[in-house]
Amino acid sequence: MQEPGNRQRPSKVPSRFTRGWRVVLTICLVVGVVLAGVAYIQRHQIHQVIQGWLEPPVQAVHLTPLTLPPATTTVTPGQVAATDWTTYHKDATRSGFVANLPDPTALAPRWKQPLDGAVYAEPLVVGGQIIVVTENDTVYSLNAQTGQIAWHTHVGNPVPLSDLPCGNINPLGITGTPVYDPQTGLIFAVAEIQGPAHILLGIDASTGQIKVRRAVDPAGIDPRAYQQRAALALSAGNVYIAYGGLYGDCSDYRGLVVASRTTGTGPLLTYQVPTTREGGIWEPAGPTLDAQGNLYVSVGNGAATGGTWDHTDSILKLSPDLQLEDAFAPQQWAQDNANDLDLSSLGPVLLPGGFLFIQGKSNRGYMLRANHLGGIGGQVQTISVCSAGAYGGAAVKGAVAFIPCADGLRQIQSGPGGVLRPGWQAPGQITGSPVIGGNTVYSLDPGGGMLYALNAATGSIRATVPVGTTSRFATPTLSQNTIFVGTLQGIVAVQLRT
Repeated sequence: MQEPGNRQRPSKVPSRFTRGWRVVLTICLVVGVVLAGVAYIQRHQIHQVIQGWLEPPVQAVHLTPLTLPPATTTVTPGQVAATDWTTYHKDATRSGFVANLPDPTALAPRWKQPLDGAVYAEPLVVGGQIIVVTENDTVYSLNAQTGQIAWHTHVGNPVPLSDLPCGNINPLGITGTPVYDPQTGLIFAVAEIQGPAHILLGIDASTGQIKVRRAVDPAGIDPRAYQQRAALALSAGNVYIAYGGLYGDCSDYRGLVVASRTTGTGPLLTYQVPTTREGGIWEPAGPTLDAQGNLYVSVGNGAATGGTWDHTDSILKLSPDLQLEDAFAPQQWAQDNANDLDLSSLGPVLLPGGFLFIQGKSNRGYMLRANHLGGIGGQVQTISVCSAGAYGGAAVKGAVAFIPCADGLRQIQSGPGGVLRPGWQAPGQITGSPVIGGNTVYSLDPGGGMLYALNAATGSIRATVPVGTTSRFATPTLSQNTIFVGTLQGIVAVQLRT
């Protein structure tokens, strides 16, 4: 059979031209085989190189240590304006409440800014700048009025889903909501970077320069098994970081809380749930703090489905130095564990009178005493607030709370003796973690990409506006007459019209 292009062969001896081409083709073939082998052996390294070519240019940042004053010097605390929003749901108790915001008659788009990755964390407001982080491991500062980018700092390469044992975020970068520290002027965030590893970053809010950078994976753990979804918390010079597992509960992890000094120096403090496996602390709202700096965390399902309680499917109270102080679990904790009906889908909700409410994935909610959680079955009241479970972070205004139920946002009211009474319920598509401005509750339909403004007293819809698709756990940020929402494409600003 004749080869195409070689129908006539005037001589059995190849010409110099033909021989030359054969040499070239042979060399190309050898190079191709070598490159294929390298690609097969080092596909992750090549992927990183290509990703570096494709990423947009970012601001160059020099790593510099945090300069500390002498021990005898008095540090003047930084100022936080009333319009700032420096942590998840504005304050350490995760209330999500702004008292003096006017109630809108309409909502209108103000600006939209695409970013380099999906936004799962809640945006912060610091001194007129919006701080927002992406799953591409980039921290942005934007002008609150215009959306113009003031600075952006790329802190590492995120981890592709193909490098993880399971999960549902691709790539996995910065997921937990950062926290701003006015004492140092730094924004603290935890990024998952290729390796993989989790790193704590302290970034100058004015310039975007990295001042603190340290690994926050305790010795002996497999970083691939852990996901840092919970919002960071800040108290008394410590940044608190809670860890859960990846979607799918794969691999070998145990729920974990880590504390680092804001200086980035000194040993890490740690608390690990005493279970053989699982028990993740994955609540998006992160640790809830009381006035004494104690942390309340909700813990997911654990491996134990009988026998001795392993402190999973629980509410745990930790001291500021991460010692276990108190705990609660439902009487049927073993059954909950067996059926993946844990409490960690919602952050603990502090209510007046020293009470705490929690409801996880099951149809049971629990009213607890915050200063005496009661151990197994120690609740004050059991009540079904969300028939399909609760997911995300609640908002609280006085004795009234708003719970992000999977079947529609729900109002509840705490009465004398901690007796809880359910109120109105929003339409089923409004499931986002709420915040409150004045007498209006703001919540999202994540899949439908719609922001709702609801009358806090009646649940009636005041106004709506499209914002784009968000993650399941997205929650709005309020500042003056503007609402900021992180989406799967970037961030949008919405104007309140009164």
